[in-house]
Amino acid sequence: MIEIPSDLNPDLLPLAWLLGNWAGAGVTDFPGAEKANFGQEVTFTHDGRDFIEYRSYTWVLDAEGNKVKPLESESGFWRIDKNRKVEVVMVRDDGVVEVWYGELADKKPQIELATDAVARTAASGPYSGGKRLYGYVKGDLMWVGEKQTPEVPLRPYMSAQLKKVVTPEDVADMARNLGDLPDDGIAFFK
Repeated sequence: MIEIPSDLNPDLLPLAWLLGNWAGAGVTDFPGAEKANFGQEVTFTHDGRDFIEYRSYTWVLDAEGNKVKPLESESGFWRIDKNRKVEVVMVRDDGVVEVWYGELADKKPQIELATDAVARTAASGPYSGGKRLYGYVKGDLMWVGEKQTPEVPLRPYMSAQLKKVVTPEDVADMARNLGDLPDDGIAFFK
């Protein structure tokens, strides 16, 4: 279920499906790097202004699903205009800063993005651009990322399926807003 916060900037209504804390797992595979399963936590938040703040943390998982080591972290800001055009500014822990542009699909919660500008520090690895697709599918946040380097043409390199996370604060809010439930709890289901 998509909830729309009462203090969400009206310009961001088309992106409300992204809001919240998400967690899940995926796979990464790119030439020159070890193929691995990874865990991911993603947060999309807002503070009433005309952007959504984004943070993502990923880590390599072993065969049993345990955290092995950090993989990559990124953060940024998402905006959308009246024509459903989306822009994202993102910085990654490996020394890459990107500007992404894309569009919200018509009549479905799906965004396709492509890099417009890439800046790299001397310490970052080779990278020249990418594409991403985000979608809200049966209550889950799904995404796939493609990237290219001067040596490797654009190809998929990461994808994940994320579930909405309920925090203790969410539970407390739910408890405060229960309204009039039956005392025995059973009558609610009759």
